[in-house]
Parts: sequence; C-alpha cells; structure tokens
Amino acid sequence: MPDPDKGVTVLNSTRPTRRTRRVVAATAGVATLALALTACGSSDDGGDDTASGDEKITLTVATFNQFGYTDELLASYTEDHPNVTVKQVTAATSEDARNNLTTKLAAGGEGLADIEGIEVDWLPELMQYPDLFEDLGDPALDGRWVDWKVQQATTPDGKLIGYGTDIGPEAICYRADLFEKAGLPTDREKVAEALGGDDATWQDYFDLGKKFVAKSDSAWFDGAVPTYQGMVNQLEGAYEDPATGEPKDLKTNQEIRDLYDQVLTASVDDELSAGLEQWGEDWTAGFQNNAWATMLCPPWMTASIEQNAGGVEGWDVADVFPGGGGNWGGSFLTVPASGDNAAAAKELAAWLTSPEIQTKAYENANTFPSQLDAQASDAVQDSTNDFFNDAPVGPIFSARAQAIEGAPFKGKNYFAIHTAVQNALNRVDLNGDDPEKSWQGALDEYASLGL
Repeated sequence: MPDPDKGVTVLNSTRPTRRTRRVVAATAGVATLALALTACGSSDDGGDDTASGDEKITLTVATFNQFGYTDELLASYTEDHPNVTVKQVTAATSEDARNNLTTKLAAGGEGLADIEGIEVDWLPELMQYPDLFEDLGDPALDGRWVDWKVQQATTPDGKLIGYGTDIGPEAICYRADLFEKAGLPTDREKVAEALGGDDATWQDYFDLGKKFVAKSDSAWFDGAVPTYQGMVNQLEGAYEDPATGEPKDLKTNQEIRDLYDQVLTASVDDELSAGLEQWGEDWTAGFQNNAWATMLCPPWMTASIEQNAGGVEGWDVADVFPGGGGNWGGSFLTVPASGDNAAAAKELAAWLTSPEIQTKAYENANTFPSQLDAQASDAVQDSTNDFFNDAPVGPIFSARAQAIEGAPFKGKNYFAIHTAVQNALNRVDLNGDDPEKSWQGALDEYASLGL
C-alpha cells in the first residue's frame, strides 16, 4: 500500500497488465440508456473549489487497464497540493468501466468519480449528452494536443468534454524469424520498403503476404476483423455522413463493400488469415504457436504481444502502415458535471494530461502521448523496446503519429452498423460462411436497426 501521508489510495491495487482498449460495440441497451440519459439534466456548476485552496478534499480518478498513473506519480500531485487526497479506482476491464459510467450517468451521476477515464470509442454515445460533463475548454491549454485528438472530444457547438491521454498510431509488428524462413527481408527498414514504404497500400500488404504464405506454414495476419479495423479507420465517414451525422445505407455503401471484399479475398481466397478472433483463447495461444507473422500494431499492442509471446524471439516493429497513417485506440479524462469538486477535478485532469506527466505515463505503461511536447521529449524519442529487437519505438510511433491526417467521423450509429459488418466478416473468416450470404446477413442486421 502507498504511504498514506502522500495522500494516495489505490482502491483496486491489483492492476491488470495493459490490454487493448477494444472497440465497444454499443448496440444492446443503447435505447434504454439513451432514454435514461435524456431524462437527466445537467447538474449545478462545480463552484469555486480548486486544488490550491485550503479545504481538505478527496478527488477520485476512475481508470481501466493501464493509464500509467502510478502511486508515486499521484503522490507528487499531493506534494504540490497538500489539501488534496487522490484516490485511483481501476476497473478490471474497459467494459466494466464503461458499464459503470453509463449506468451511473443514467441514474443522475451519483457515485461517479471526480475524473472518469473514457475510451475514444465511447465518445459517439457520450457526446449526445454533453451537459452531463464539465466543459474543459481552456485557452491556456490550446496547442497542447494533436489537433484531431481535441476534435474527437469537442461537440458541434464547441464544448470540450475530455482531455486527451494516449493515442494509438499504427505500425506493423512482424516476426523477423518467420520472415527469414520464408525468404523475406528481416531488417525493419527493408521490411518497410517491401511493404511499400511511404506509399504503402493495403494491396501491397496483402501481396507481400501472398509471397510469405507460399513459403510458410504460418498465416500472414491474425484475423479479418482487426485487419478491416485498420482499413475502415482510414475512411473519413465510414457509416455516417460527417456533415449531417445521418447513417449511410449499408446496401449502397460502396466504400464499405469494397473493403469487405478486399479483406475477405485476402483472408480466405489467398489464405492470409489465421482465422482467429482477437483476445480469444485461440488467439492468445497463437502467439506461442507461430500462428501468424504480422499484425496491425499501435503502441499499446506491443505490451499485449510481449505478454502473450513471452519466450518467443523474433518480434520487431516496422515504421510503415498501409494506406498512410492510422490510429487505433486512445483515451480521455472527463469531469462529470455531477461531482462536488468539479473545478479541482479539472485542475487535476489538466495536470494528468500535461506533457510532463504524460511523458511519465508513457515510461510507466507505454501509453503513447497525444501531447506534442511529450512526443518530442527525450524520454519518448530515445525509447526502445528490448522484446522487439531493441526497436526504436519512440521515433517509430512518433513518425506514425505524424502520418495521421485526422480522426474519422463516428456518430451515434457507428458501432451498431460497424458491429453488423464485423459479424459478417467473422462468419466468413472464423466459420467459413459464404461471403455473399454473410453480407446479406449484415444488410438484414442493418435493416433491423430501423435507421
């Protein structure tokens, strides 16, 4: 337990190894939640409480997986703000954290932490109820984050409901030992070139995969759905019109149908997929069984690979990504409007997302920072990863972050539609269903949404 004199208490001290901040398919129960949240009004203003006052206050910070906020880091805040006790509550999974947040928001906000960590994929739902969160806009913080990170948490009328923590710029992680056996280059710079370099396309990625599987017993990538996720994240508005928020008719959405066909051609016809569902038991075991050779790889994925592939040598990271830049994942800190210490909570949230603290969080948990100064820090730029053949992960993921041109539009219907397409992909990739019949299943699922 931490020193109580430091003002830090961890309510759940068994912190899990960082797992992916998975896409939450918010389909079941959304209508009920929407009705409950609509019935909730915004709470009173948080008042003039600040962390620099004399009154003793306790601020709770709710997180999940790994945000990099150690006991020692939080203790340093109390040293500068002796009146503040910080308590961190860490949920076992992101799903548990989301369920807790939405359930308590629907009940009026009672019992929520002063600061609630949220995953980027929850934003389409939460942005419908901005009055339930404090406006975190502060001119003094302008320019702290990459622009698209701020845009993700900004409502159409300009209210900022979240301060950015980490982002997930994607590279390609690969098994150099399996590449060597298949006669492919193994050096990370040459691998990037073989994949197309700065002009890499998804077809380049799949074409190299065909060369690999022709000389290997391993698949090229783990599954169709995670590969499709990297592709769809590069569309400006995959399932909804960014200008209006209106859903696009899936039957006539040619961009999505083209990606569906392309990834299944690679997965099934060209036999590039291991046919595994990410985070399942078979997928976890696949790291030890040489099940595949490459995977889409944001910074946080490196921790999951290292955990599951312990004892397996050969993993590396290439500074390349098909189609240009891509982001997968990332989180924010929000301040619920129902809290009693909103002003002090905003001050703490701003501190936790400052470049200095996010640099420390990166060192603690490999959470790649969304703050520009943090990305440029020596701690990030000099960082390497021993497990990935001493890859210079700081410069690699910094370069990948710079390649991201913006965040895709995800409205309130994004995940319901996205889930229908994912289900169709899995029916083919995991179960061997006919692609055309499975696509019709996606259209039927879309029709059932009544959009």
